[in-house]
Amino acid sequence: MKFLGDFFKKLHSFLNSVWNYLYKYRNRAIIWLGIVIFAVAGIALGLDKKAVAFLVFIFGLISQAFIGIIGLIGLVPVVGPILAKVLALPFFWILNAIGYFLSIVAIKRGYSKSVLDYRILTIVFLIGIAVGFIIGRLI
Repeated sequence: MKFLGDFFKKLHSFLNSVWNYLYKYRNRAIIWLGIVIFAVAGIALGLDKKAVAFLVFIFGLISQAFIGIIGLIGLVPVVGPILAKVLALPFFWILNAIGYFLSIVAIKRGYSKSVLDYRILTIVFLIGIAVGFIIGRLI
């Protein structure tokens, strides 16, 4: 019977800590729920996808929703903090931004097939940087 009593005490403590966590970060959850509802409703109503994406991006920057997601990723044991560091690297963001701008220029000049191959290569490169960073930190 002592084992059963200890189990329920630990279960109660765990559920209490989960509730405290959710209560503490309720604003981030509400913001992300609003972003998801807006994006789904905008696409379902037939609004321009670029306009919906732009508004979601601007609202996410203003409300710091993206920082909240990186913070939640950082809570995952062992790999989370390392992955959060990789996602916060300015070098990582600069490479991705340069890739998008160059693909716009290439599409305007008629190199759409080359852009697809190039974007796949860029994504694989960025994933490789992230995985290499994580493995390097773990070793």
